[in-house]
Amino acid sequence: MDKRLLILALGMFALGTDSFVVAGVLPAIARTFHTDVGLAGQLTTVYAIAYALLSPTVAALAGGVPRKRLMLSGLGIFVLANLATAFAPNFTLALVSRAFAGLGAAMYSPTATSTGAMIVKPEQRGQALTIILAGLTAATALGSPIGTVIGGLGDWRWTMVFVSVVGLLAAAGIALLLKEIPMPPKVSLRDRLAPLSDTRVGLVLATTLLAMAGNFVIYTYFSVVFDRVLSSTALFGALLVLWGSGGTMTNVVLSRLLDRFGPRWVLVVMLSVLVADMALLPWASGQLWSSVLAIAVWGVAGWGIMGPQQYRLVGLAPASAPVVLGLNTAATYLGVTAAGVLGAAGLHLLGGHNLALFAVILFVLAIVTSELAARRIEAADAVPGNLQLSK
Repeated sequence: MDKRLLILALGMFALGTDSFVVAGVLPAIARTFHTDVGLAGQLTTVYAIAYALLSPTVAALAGGVPRKRLMLSGLGIFVLANLATAFAPNFTLALVSRAFAGLGAAMYSPTATSTGAMIVKPEQRGQALTIILAGLTAATALGSPIGTVIGGLGDWRWTMVFVSVVGLLAAAGIALLLKEIPMPPKVSLRDRLAPLSDTRVGLVLATTLLAMAGNFVIYTYFSVVFDRVLSSTALFGALLVLWGSGGTMTNVVLSRLLDRFGPRWVLVVMLSVLVADMALLPWASGQLWSSVLAIAVWGVAGWGIMGPQQYRLVGLAPASAPVVLGLNTAATYLGVTAAGVLGAAGLHLLGGHNLALFAVILFVLAIVTSELAARRIEAADAVPGNLQLSK
């Protein structure tokens, strides 16, 4: 395994911890700022939408900035923004600081992902992408539960300090261990958005958005969905570890399967499993044993989506890998943004225990767009002279 990929994954671990840990301390944040859990959940929404909208923009404007410097600058902003959240005197300033944390993430994540895809051989791209993505799943298995426990034992503000420390360690690792990376060609914002004119790319991105919205409509309000079984902070952390651990194992296995078989059927299986799991969740979340089983399945299948999606996009546009992966990052966090809004509405309309019904609809729609993308890719492959692309 290329050790440089592990360094890049460490930075993703920091960003992932920040993305996921807020869900674990939402009730405490709501109490501090005298608001309800649905409104407090918009801290995740603001972070996600800043991340989504700024990823392609920053990548275009910073096209001439050395890759290492851009990643370190992004992590620096990220660390300071999380410290600002920790010491925010009111909810408004907390929201603003979350937007700046999203800016730092937007500077780092697409740069790290595209760098990983470029520094390995073409036949190793699937493995490279899933290793970097494993930084996010490791954040759910380790970073988020640790942060949740810290917030439960003390104050949620110490959770944000913990996130800042993780980001600082990631920056130190990159500064000390990662050599300078050759500059890619500068690409304008217009050119970065050009792949959206390809219907195949648009459908793949739509699949990412819908699938991640389905995942995070539950994760963002985890404490409400599973409140019938969450008897202690330690149990809360353990269930988050279970979710993230399932995803970590999935990415390790898929790294080789993708390079051998391609992503289409992996996606169909994972999304179908998620539909069934979410349909049963209103019942399963009422008992501890069934909650454990449902969360384990959700972790395995939910995190099994991103690797195939990234692999698919790089196969569609290998010469524009930084561009399409940046757009995929934007689609991911637009999905998280939609999840925050849908989840808040679902809490009022259906109640927390039935929130999974929103996820079922989103995952079914993701299957539809995924299969439409596969058929478009097959049709393009059938045209003489076209390159054979992964489906």
